[in-house]
Amino acid sequence: LNDSRYPWIILVPQQPNLCELIDLERPQQLQLLDESNQVQQVLLELYSPEKLNVGALGNLVPQLHLHHIARFADDPAWPAPVWGHSPATPYDDDQLEHRSRELIEALSITEVSIDEAVYLLTLH
Repeated sequence: LNDSRYPWIILVPQQPNLCELIDLERPQQLQLLDESNQVQQVLLELYSPEKLNVGALGNLVPQLHLHHIARFADDPAWPAPVWGHSPATPYDDDQLEHRSRELIEALSITEVSIDEAVYLLTLH
């Protein structure tokens, strides 16, 4: 989601045609959980949110993906879900570069593909 109001990371397993967590083999489920825990720790350390929202929603995009959203009592949607609350505030180029580099460094990511604000982050 291109919305600068919320620190947000989405993990996408690099396998096509996965819709649900149960579609992953057990070792892959554990890997996704480990990576999710890393992302949550980084979001807590960098942004000190009141709450982390973590969820596998896929009503519009069926490919399995896991959202991680840092939430704050003063964010525009609090305490409601961020989806559909109000129009997004897209990142400008500088904000996108700063947020991306900050997260890449904090997560010790070694491989990044950037395509119009869509990131595939590979944790190693």
